[in-house]
Amino acid sequence: MVVPYKHEPFTDFTVEENKKAFEAGLATVETYLGKDYSLIIGGERITTEEKIVSVNPADRSEVVGRVSKADKALAEKAMQVADHTFQTWRKTKPEMRADILFRASAIVRRRKHEFSALLVKEAGKPWNEADADTAEAIDFMEYYGRQMLKLKDGIPIESRPIEYNRFNYIPLGVGVIISPWNFAFAIMAGMTTAALVSGNTVLLKPASTTPVIAAKFMEVLEEAGLPAGVVSYIPGSGSEVGDYLVDHPRTRFISFTGSRDVGLRIYERASKLNEGQIWLKRVIAEMGGKDTIVVDKDADLELAAKSIVASAFGFSGQKCSACSRVVVLEDVYVQVLDRVVKLTKKLSVGDTVGSPTVSMGPVNDQGAYDKIMSYVEIGKEEGRLAYGGRGDDSEGWFIQPTIFADVDENARLMKEEIFGPVVAFCKAKDFDHALDIANNTEYGLTGAVITNNRAHIEKAREDFHVGNLYFNRGCTGAIVGYQPFGGFNMSGTDSKAGGPDYLLLHMQAKTTSEML
Repeated sequence: MVVPYKHEPFTDFTVEENKKAFEAGLATVETYLGKDYSLIIGGERITTEEKIVSVNPADRSEVVGRVSKADKALAEKAMQVADHTFQTWRKTKPEMRADILFRASAIVRRRKHEFSALLVKEAGKPWNEADADTAEAIDFMEYYGRQMLKLKDGIPIESRPIEYNRFNYIPLGVGVIISPWNFAFAIMAGMTTAALVSGNTVLLKPASTTPVIAAKFMEVLEEAGLPAGVVSYIPGSGSEVGDYLVDHPRTRFISFTGSRDVGLRIYERASKLNEGQIWLKRVIAEMGGKDTIVVDKDADLELAAKSIVASAFGFSGQKCSACSRVVVLEDVYVQVLDRVVKLTKKLSVGDTVGSPTVSMGPVNDQGAYDKIMSYVEIGKEEGRLAYGGRGDDSEGWFIQPTIFADVDENARLMKEEIFGPVVAFCKAKDFDHALDIANNTEYGLTGAVITNNRAHIEKAREDFHVGNLYFNRGCTGAIVGYQPFGGFNMSGTDSKAGGPDYLLLHMQAKTTSEML
């Protein structure tokens, strides 16, 4: 019997034993820093001359690993392997596929602090953020395994005395998984395991700044008994390998998490019929957000301030769910802004390796640093710099938590995704005006409302157009199975990761009818 799903608990690093266990994980990671990693295609390790070099964003002189880089020829080889393997993998028992996920989750749970420590090194995450990332990876595997067991026999439909009808789900085929760097373990593992447990084969192209965590996950899948060829590990250039596989006539679906612009490009390319292609490709895309916390005049203002700081600056604002704008009713605007600034001043910024108390680490890479700092300059023209605004890229890519006040509701800072530790404050005349501002964006991912007014809660429940809406808490931190995650409009294809219908996106329904 499968144990009922319960999400993986987070680690309390104020407990000395837990702190020492995490330090042991860091020591383990230190033993393999700078190692070379091969591609994995059909179980075969393939080393290429050209490498993707993964560095520690807090200390870019430190190489986390060198990963072989796939080209079009190797992408084609991986496609042929995946296409061939699908013919047997699609007929395996769902119970067996689920068991592989359960064993993989158990392996990761035993090595939890090692994986989290690797996220500290490769993604620059603070200890608590890394721990939550690894916990979510475990959750995805546990949850999707159980969901597959629920779906394996299909859905009951009506039959008649003269016929017996069945409605079952079958896998799609070869899926291209293009995973992001910000949740380098959780989202990568979730996208990959959802596809394979549904009976599909996978071509995994992880983000180029965090490929080592994906290589380590491949080792876990192999140890868990995943047959060779079900998942091939092929990091490479998006413009070369990514485009080639998106366009490929044997690609059945693409699962992507990343920026709006890249997502739109994939969606457009996937819509085109290529020679030899006999299906419409499915695209599962999560493409970012411009997420708002609304603070009502009738609210717990201390709760509001703490929620804003945690949601805006957790993992340096590099979450698609991060709070990048705050809309406060004018009656309490000054109080909320002042308290947020005071709390933000207490945050520490630096290399997160040495201590669980460092609040914020680096941003992802030079490109991210330059983009965020350009928005800081825009913010100085569009609003009043209330705190922060400085960066330092001499050794790593560090940016202070930054707050802009008195920003107009139509300013760029209120409209465009920054993906960094920058938050804009805007006044609203009343609650209706606040919701209008909150909805005044092309995105629709997450949002939060801090209020004690029940009528306003119900109004927001109907009219705040986001996929994940939270009341009296921050707008980040969705838990698998508890808050299925995914948004509307330009935030993606309305898919809900960690939700009851997510696996269905990787399958198609088949009706069979037998005359009696």
